[in-house]
Amino acid sequence: MVPASIPSPEISSIHIGFLTIHFYALCILLGMALAVWLTMRRWTRRGQDPDVLWDIVFWAVLAGIVGARAYHVLITDPMGYFGPGADPWDVLRIWEGGIGIMGAVTAGAGAAWLVCRRYGLPLHVFADCVAPGLLLAQAIGRWGNWFNQELFGKPTTLPWGLEISPGSANFPPGLPPDTLFHPTFLYESLWDLLGVVLLLLAERRMRVTHGRVFALYMVYYGAGRLFIEMFLRVDPALMVLGVRVHVWTSLLIVLGGLVLFLVLGRRARRTGPTTPAATLTGAAPSAD
Repeated sequence: MVPASIPSPEISSIHIGFLTIHFYALCILLGMALAVWLTMRRWTRRGQDPDVLWDIVFWAVLAGIVGARAYHVLITDPMGYFGPGADPWDVLRIWEGGIGIMGAVTAGAGAAWLVCRRYGLPLHVFADCVAPGLLLAQAIGRWGNWFNQELFGKPTTLPWGLEISPGSANFPPGLPPDTLFHPTFLYESLWDLLGVVLLLLAERRMRVTHGRVFALYMVYYGAGRLFIEMFLRVDPALMVLGVRVHVWTSLLIVLGGLVLFLVLGRRARRTGPTTPAATLTGAAPSAD
């Protein structure tokens, strides 16, 4: 171990009989569970039916998993699955890593919209409730990259540099075995946790409602991801005009969030306070 550095785990899974438990999957599942817990608290505070939320969550999570994998396979690294020498069946090996949160949110939002329409519920009610939970899920899920020793950043001499096993398939060729790398999983995890706090504060202090909490989520997450993708990440990715595709996607998320925030702000001023906004003016629970 290199002094003053972050070691990578020596194992990424455990075997119990015929069952293999991947820590990557556990991080994703734990993130989902915490996101549902936080969303449920916010949902019931607004007087909404918990059964309706479970229906939305079920279809949103299912669509999100498919969308997340599709984004990675088709946008991030299509040659890794369909290029020369690749095995297309690897598309199904999701436990080995390779999901895209941008695809998850897009597909999940589409499924949530359909379920909300079925119940006659405005999508913005669910969107505002789930936004902080999404950041919480992403903060926990990023630790799966640590266990898989993947998606790290450029070499660094900073004391919190991340060790990557030289024998790892992800270790960049041509570098000394004691090279340290930026722990982008940790940067993004901390950024997302801070975002949870900021979204909750914005909602309470600034009375941000009518879908604008979700719009702020888009701007905040997109800005953090844009910085990491532009300046730190070195893993293979599809290049568009000489720039990583995730940079363009992150930029679109930021711009889309800004436009959405302004549009929804005008709508909020026209329609006036809604039930969720009125709830925020009352006594809030000690935890959210």
